[in-house]
Amino acid sequence: ARRDNDGYYWITGRIDDVLCTSGHRIGTAEVESALVAHNVVTEAAVVGVPHRVKGEGICCFVTLIYSVEPSPQIEQELVKQVRHVIGAFASPDVIVFVSGLPKTRSGKIMRRILRKVAHGESSSIGDVSTLAEPAVVPEIIEKTAKALLGKAL
Repeated sequence: ARRDNDGYYWITGRIDDVLCTSGHRIGTAEVESALVAHNVVTEAAVVGVPHRVKGEGICCFVTLIYSVEPSPQIEQELVKQVRHVIGAFASPDVIVFVSGLPKTRSGKIMRRILRKVAHGESSSIGDVSTLAEPAVVPEIIEKTAKALLGKAL
């Protein structure tokens, strides 16, 4: 954000980096920061997912430190973490534990891939040849499908 000479504030950034969940606008970076603040999380990426009540739900892709296995308890802790740091409106609707995130060779997370997977459009992901580790994509697709199973979004 920046303030111009007339005192107006301008919010900068990409439109896909802002979620609107239950009428609240929130940056994906805020949720990611809240998740990474937990001592067992190494990385996190957040994307919006269609939600029939909220309009847009919060889908989190999380990698944990090597000594920690994903569990319902860890998932509950992460939801509590986000609620504590940001507020109840930012509670994640889906948390997908993965071994790695889809990154370019320069380390940038390819959120378009995560967004497509979260929206159930994995068949139209497109070119993944620029990823540092393309092998993470099938795992992300599989684990996202399992995480979404039974969720009323």
